[in-house]
Amino acid sequence: MLEKFERYPLTFGPTPIEKLSRLSEHLGGDVEIYAKREDCNSGLAFGGNKVRKLEYIVPDAIKQGADTLVTIGGVQSNHTRQVAAVAAKIGMKCRLVQESWVPFNDAVYDRVGNILMSRVLGAQVELIDEGFDIGIRQSWENALKDVEAKGGKPYPIPAGASEHPLGGLGYVNFAQEVREQEAELGFKFDYIVVCTVTGSTMAGMVVGFAADGRAKHVIGIDASATPEQNHAQVLRIAQQTADLVELQQPITKDDVVIIDDYAYPAYGVPSNETNEAIRLSARLEGMMTDPVYEGKSMQGLIDLTRKGFFPKGSKVLYAHLGGVPAINGYSYLYRNG
Repeated sequence: MLEKFERYPLTFGPTPIEKLSRLSEHLGGDVEIYAKREDCNSGLAFGGNKVRKLEYIVPDAIKQGADTLVTIGGVQSNHTRQVAAVAAKIGMKCRLVQESWVPFNDAVYDRVGNILMSRVLGAQVELIDEGFDIGIRQSWENALKDVEAKGGKPYPIPAGASEHPLGGLGYVNFAQEVREQEAELGFKFDYIVVCTVTGSTMAGMVVGFAADGRAKHVIGIDASATPEQNHAQVLRIAQQTADLVELQQPITKDDVVIIDDYAYPAYGVPSNETNEAIRLSARLEGMMTDPVYEGKSMQGLIDLTRKGFFPKGSKVLYAHLGGVPAINGYSYLYRNG
């Protein structure tokens, strides 16, 4: 499906799949849980799921003669950190708009983790006091105009790369990669669990796995706390991506399965249950997750397994999308572990 699209290699290659044996056993042993380690996908500032997306976006930026990648996220955005790293790698400048999307007041929140790395990587960071929204933001459009006014040639990358026309391609590729790994493993995964906020990671997976009839087996865990907007955005991006790759079947509302039970109390704010999930996966598997995204999808995976959502004998693939550097912004929460 992706042969006609140019890809700029930014990842190490296929990301490893590991069995989470101790977590599976702890949750009763009826379901086999595996993780696909997108957090280990690149040497670019700790990598993560956005690097996989950017492999299909960078060729367009180069083709257009851009000199500055311009994107937006929250203060502890994983996406902005990955765009900053990619800009450094390909020799472009980077302008980051970081809005106050998370109502969290740790004293070091705007000085450690992702934003620290973005600054070290040489990005120009602009802090804007605006609340959370997964849509197109005025502050980002203003930054694009400002780069242009100063003689630069900006390349626009929306939040999470999700509203970019090519934003879903990276995770269509993910599905193809999983199929190749399944052939080596000798079995297919019954379910794929993934966090969703701006939408294109899950949307790409839905399209990619639709090719072998598993679109509905991609289980999204909403971490946006704006479920109606999230559902609509995933569906829209999936349909646009399906058209782009010429998928020979329609993507419908029924193909997008998102569970909204774990995003509380707010985007970027972990619940007690999220923190318990972070500690459990760390202490059973040595696998770190973060309070914004992966902690909440891990919470969902654990709770769904305990509730019997996955039939006995299921093989479940947890997509670890990265983002662990953000945990540094929550240092007071975890000061005692």
